[in-house]
Amino acid sequence: MIEVVDLKKNFGETEVLKGVNLTIQAGEKIVIIGPSGCGKSTFLRCINCMEDPTAGHILFEGVDLADMKVDINVHRQHIGMVFQQFNLFNNKKILDNITLAPIYAANRERKRQQHARLRAKVHNFFHRKPLPTDAPAETIDPKKYKRDVPEVTRTKKQIKAEAEAYAYELLERIGLTDKANVYPSTLSGGQKQRIAI
Repeated sequence: MIEVVDLKKNFGETEVLKGVNLTIQAGEKIVIIGPSGCGKSTFLRCINCMEDPTAGHILFEGVDLADMKVDINVHRQHIGMVFQQFNLFNNKKILDNITLAPIYAANRERKRQQHARLRAKVHNFFHRKPLPTDAPAETIDPKKYKRDVPEVTRTKKQIKAEAEAYAYELLERIGLTDKANVYPSTLSGGQKQRIAI
């Protein structure tokens, strides 16, 4: 699932990671142990590309995350990270903390769909001829004909409802359904950690 090959990270003249190699299979649990300041957090931050490695490769399901051409945000949707301070928003209830990122990402996709729909409508206003079906495809310039107008698949209410339903499923899995509408300050450290995960 994850393969790290000769990963190096320098901060100026200081070499923090010196050619780390690691393979993690799906379902495997790995522990990274070492003294304070030895590079454990830097290594984890490199895996999620929160730090750009100086050299090496980070393969996640076959895709090299260290390649600058890769859209890391697409892959971050499948990589979770829990920090030592949990990074929960203290001014938001637990349900809001869990649904914040999925709602934001889904609304961004919805906005892309709206823009694609608008572009198609504007294009079709100036190009009223339907795409011919009898001509060979290689002879057709699609810019001169009408485009299909894509649909916006979900409303904001649907996005929020789906995110909340999934959040409740996750809370049920960790036994904290009753904490959905409380603030992080009312939770124990272990509860906060489970929420962050």
